[in-house]
Amino acid sequence: MVAASWAEAEFRDIDLGDRRLNRRAVLLAESLAKNPSASIPSACGGWAETAAAYRFLSQDRLEWHDILTPHWQCAAERMRACEVVLCIQDTTELDFDGKATAGLGPLSYEAQRGMYLHPTYAVTPAREPLGVLDAWMWAREPKGADGKRAGLKESTRWIEGYERVAEQALAMPATRLVYVADREADILALMVKARDLGHPADWLIRSQHNRALPDGERLWHQVTAGEPLGEIRFTQAARQGQKAREVRQRIWAQRVELSDAARGVVSATCIVARELAPPPGVKPIEWRLLSNREVGDFEAAVQLIDWYRARWEIGVSR
Repeated sequence: MVAASWAEAEFRDIDLGDRRLNRRAVLLAESLAKNPSASIPSACGGWAETAAAYRFLSQDRLEWHDILTPHWQCAAERMRACEVVLCIQDTTELDFDGKATAGLGPLSYEAQRGMYLHPTYAVTPAREPLGVLDAWMWAREPKGADGKRAGLKESTRWIEGYERVAEQALAMPATRLVYVADREADILALMVKARDLGHPADWLIRSQHNRALPDGERLWHQVTAGEPLGEIRFTQAARQGQKAREVRQRIWAQRVELSDAARGVVSATCIVARELAPPPGVKPIEWRLLSNREVGDFEAAVQLIDWYRARWEIGVSR
């Protein structure tokens, strides 16, 4: 008996309403996985397979979530076997510039054409991939004559992303889910939502705003004004033209209360990890993190920093 391929195992429960479509989904997943950056014709390796792929993708009655549903189910099975799962979110541009495709919108520049993809990627603290849990996709509306852009507020994707992770957490009480995101997710409404839901999933976010605290002091200054907890060392992998190098950071952590703008507060831990003595001409690595989790000692702070580093190690720093 021939062993099932990874795609056959992952999509074993797929049901697109036709066995031929089910089989084509498996074959296409295998072809694209072998060369993820290739075009469909290059990945499929022949006209017959390419034509079949385009026929499959042109099915009006199929939605992208119909195809991904069995993968989501498999990912949830893998997550249930873990004590902690990091649910990492970020946004990717899908650049279709130069393509005459309906439904596209502006990207970073108004003249660019494409879409945005905002997935949630689950990994273990040891960086073992578990799967994609969710995705938010949209095309921007062009800016109007007044310079404003119509359409749904894009920051909503971060809040809804947490809500989807929270729903997963309620369905797997033996697994602790941690929502991990970069500076764009430093949104008070997200923290308030998590608080009001009772924190079914933890959150760990890179701080973008040096918020004023109730006593008038600024967040980052108050945290680093205290005694540091200690120092860590790790190897920063090569990235974006930079060589791999050793990094030494000093660590501070403090529990703070942030105003929720409604006469209430959100309790959070702020951690600052500041690089010491970076190489000449190299910008020091400094992370300011916020989390609902309490940090009682140096080891707890180091754990959160390590979890945040997982986001750096699979993504592109900003």
